[in-house]
Amino acid sequence: MDPFAASVIILAANAFAFIVYGFDKHQARVDGGRIPERTLLLLAVLGGVGAWIGCEVFRHKTRKQPFRSWLVAALVVHLVLVFAVLAEWRV
Repeated sequence: MDPFAASVIILAANAFAFIVYGFDKHQARVDGGRIPERTLLLLAVLGGVGAWIGCEVFRHKTRKQPFRSWLVAALVVHLVLVFAVLAEWRV
C-alpha cells in the first residue's frame, strides 16, 4: 500500500473514533441512543489514539471498568498495527 494512502486511512480512522466517542458522550448526556461498548472498542482497535484522546477530552468512560482496561488493550493493538505498517515502508 502507498505510504500516503495508509497515512490518510490511519488518520481518518483516528479522527472517526474521536468523533464517535464524542457523539456517544453527547448521547449519554441527553439520554439518547448509545453506541454499544463492543463497537467503541472495535473503533479503538482501528483508531486507538483518537479513541483514547476522545475518552480524555470528553471525559467519557474514564472510570468504567473493565471498559477502560479493554480500551488500553485495543490501543496497544492499534499501535502494533500502525508500527507494522510503518515498518513495511522502512528501506
